[in-house]
Amino acid sequence: MAVLALVLFAAFLLLAGVARILIQYHRTGDTGVRRARAAGPAQQWARAALIAGSLLTGVAAPVAELLGLPAAPVLDQPGLRASGAVLAALGIAAVVGAQNAMGASWRDDVDPAERTALITHGPFSLVRNPIYTAALAWAAGLALLVPNLIALPGPLLLLVGLEIQVRYVEEPYLRRVHGPAYVQYAARTGRFLPAIGRRPG
Repeated sequence: MAVLALVLFAAFLLLAGVARILIQYHRTGDTGVRRARAAGPAQQWARAALIAGSLLTGVAAPVAELLGLPAAPVLDQPGLRASGAVLAALGIAAVVGAQNAMGASWRDDVDPAERTALITHGPFSLVRNPIYTAALAWAAGLALLVPNLIALPGPLLLLVGLEIQVRYVEEPYLRRVHGPAYVQYAARTGRFLPAIGRRPG
């Protein structure tokens, strides 16, 4: 299962990262990559938590299992591990689907100087951050696939990073750029899950 977890981690990087950038460039002439630009403290903290959570769950935990670290006994069940593999694979597919739904508006991070279209159709009609919801599913799936003490904090760190990114970087940016249109959208659409985390105007 550890090898499968490493494969699913690599697939996430390839499909949601490298392939997305190439597709974006092919369609728009812009990679969508904004990480090299100046980032505030919230973005830096968010990035640190996201990277740490992803590496713990997707690399360190599988390698530790290969080196002999035992799984948490209560989670070391074949059915749970298989469910984790399915959840991680579905998470990757959902991330790619949500990225495609963003079209030309997709960016890997917020650039305060840009104004992209507000996307509210497709998966964005169900939740405001479907890419992040799917990434959390991917990380939770990996933690179930390789359920040792290194993997288990990974999805929690990912969630912390996403909460910081959404609450302190993206939502303020979207309110500033899109004004009432975003306020109305946030009032009717949940943050990560349908109907949960709506922001009444």
